[in-house]
Amino acid sequence: MERILISETRNFTGSEVIIKGWLHRIRNIGKIAFLLVRDRSGIIQCVVDTREIEIKGLKLESVVEIKGMAVTDESNLNSAEIQVHVLDVISQAEELPIEINKESLNLNLDVLLNNRALSLRNPKINAIFKIQAALTQGFSQYLVQQGFTQIFTPKIVAEGTEGGTNLFSVNYFDRKAYLAQSPQFYKQMMVGAGYERVFEIGHVYRAESHDTKRHLNEYVSLDLEMGFIENEYEIMELETELLRYMMLHLTQVCKAALELSDAHIPVVPKEIPRLKLSEAIQILKTQYGKNNSDGDLDPEGEVLISGYVKEKYNSDFVFLTHYPQSKRPMYTMPDGDSETHSFDLLFRGLEITTGGQRIHQYEKLKNNMLRHGLNPDDFEGYLSVFRYGMPPHGGLAIGLERITAMLLGLENIREAASFPRDRNRLTP
Repeated sequence: MERILISETRNFTGSEVIIKGWLHRIRNIGKIAFLLVRDRSGIIQCVVDTREIEIKGLKLESVVEIKGMAVTDESNLNSAEIQVHVLDVISQAEELPIEINKESLNLNLDVLLNNRALSLRNPKINAIFKIQAALTQGFSQYLVQQGFTQIFTPKIVAEGTEGGTNLFSVNYFDRKAYLAQSPQFYKQMMVGAGYERVFEIGHVYRAESHDTKRHLNEYVSLDLEMGFIENEYEIMELETELLRYMMLHLTQVCKAALELSDAHIPVVPKEIPRLKLSEAIQILKTQYGKNNSDGDLDPEGEVLISGYVKEKYNSDFVFLTHYPQSKRPMYTMPDGDSETHSFDLLFRGLEITTGGQRIHQYEKLKNNMLRHGLNPDDFEGYLSVFRYGMPPHGGLAIGLERITAMLLGLENIREAASFPRDRNRLTP
């Protein structure tokens, strides 16, 4: 007899079944014991006659195999339960260092992360990463439908995309190399190589010595780049439709996980509100008396302007456009003397996306490097692509952990990383 998943037991009522999983909870009332068993698909109640089956010494989180009769019980999980005939302990657990089988774990975040392989077993925490996986699936599916090709770019690189700052250095066979801040250069190269539309889901690295609730030193970036665009607004329109698809996909494939997470799925409007950054800064001054925004918004400013947009337009999202050239990398297309064809997307008070149109002309890109204080010779491998015909193009990057955290109302972005890396954490 083959194992079935717990979620499938309702289809086998009246038949003998085998399930395997972790012992989630034990309630012994004498002659009868109720065991809750958990696998990747859910939790089910198993009824044991303790006069026939010994459960003494059985510990929570032990891995068990249960053979028994599946019966209908609408009052229980999965509308079914199992009357146990045979109970085998596959792997006996030791005493747990943390209590993980509560609905919510009211434990210090460091305690949870220090015991990450255990805390991930908690259904509510486990659900975070099922939701996150569904977000990436929706991202990929939509872009493939739009003619994008998935690519895989190097994470050990010779130079940084933003001038060599905030890079982790690597000893690469006695040569200096770095962990990639972004796949930006390679995305553009692949557009120029004739693929036109490309995307990547991959890790990126920022050697920034921060210690905040919104930063990680290693995170997952959802990147895309597309050629033959007119301007950055095409990228913004694409992201709007992309987000709408991702949210719909989430509701279709992650119903149980969403219920566990108390998630509030946003309505993505047909057109996400847009504000020039300069307009947003002025609103912060006049509406909130905030005068310390200099060419960008700090975390408080992002929260305030998101609140303003929510109240005025009933949108959880807002595009901020026309960032100053001084605040954008050298590959960003200038707009006039001081601004750029670029944008950020804020979601519930946090920037989750940076994007825009890129420079596609060789000489213009080279000169912009010089204006940013960079030596074009250091970027020859990247620059050379632009010598041989590059279409107008642009793209964006979405921080996976950030969108997950805001979607689920998590207090700290580390909660949205299965094994987070920050300046203090290298294990587990």
